[in-house]
Amino acid sequence: MIDIEIMQDASEIIHYDSPEISFAVQERSLSNYTDMRALCHWHDDLELLYIFDGEMNYEVNGQKYLLQKGDTIFINSRKLHYGYDNNRRECEFMVVLIHPELLKASNYMYRRYVHPILNYATDIVIVDHAGPDAGKFSSLFHKILECHRLAESSHEFQLLGYFYELWSLIYQNCNMEENVISSLEDPDIQIQKQMVSYIYQHYQDHITLEDIAAAGVVSRSKCCRIFQKYLSQSPISFLNNYRMEISCNLLCDTTFSITQIATSCGFNHLSYYSKMFLQRYGCTPNGYRKAHQRK
Repeated sequence: MIDIEIMQDASEIIHYDSPEISFAVQERSLSNYTDMRALCHWHDDLELLYIFDGEMNYEVNGQKYLLQKGDTIFINSRKLHYGYDNNRRECEFMVVLIHPELLKASNYMYRRYVHPILNYATDIVIVDHAGPDAGKFSSLFHKILECHRLAESSHEFQLLGYFYELWSLIYQNCNMEENVISSLEDPDIQIQKQMVSYIYQHYQDHITLEDIAAAGVVSRSKCCRIFQKYLSQSPISFLNNYRMEISCNLLCDTTFSITQIATSCGFNHLSYYSKMFLQRYGCTPNGYRKAHQRK
């Protein structure tokens, strides 16, 4: 499990490797996430994800993809996305996050090679493990990881060079129609962001389906259709799943009583919270705390 760093507008807080330079290199396992599922989020940063081992399901703006060992996916700026595995299988992967400003070393290069992708309807680029450029991506990701681990003097310059190489490959693959998934900006995506943001802001309160729908200025039925379309679950299921995620972090990071945690996460009845927790995680909140509490 990792710390939740989601803003109330559903955007993710990116912890850059250095506050002075806007990139992050992260090694992750799907088991780091509660219930093998990341929270739905978006951010301004460009995201590249490479699968080292295993596979995972990935959703971007409501479209579902299966990522396998050796696959690379590029997620464009401000797209709703998250990864998961319903069968609870492990997946080892690497994430590189780059703020677009980092690719502005040359205004000409930015206008020609970066701006068109950021402002085109490109949601993602997927490079299949059997594709012609798979080896190039794999080699670059391993170089980035080694450089990041060693963190030798001036390694940021070396990483920046690798990032530009990555972007060159992404740009080339954007010209290969079979690799690019594009869509016109669906107005429902903005509505979805508004409703998810409302849940992130008010999960501690008593929230009804009517409240969530009102946040998106839609009917209850359309609210349910949008959640099913983009998150494959009902609004109330998403709300309860988020509450459970928050409660898991509180169990691990605080000494609050189970009753305090249940109440602070929007559960009015301890018995209901405990029953739902047992159904979801196969143990009681106390049992989870004993197994996962951080020292």
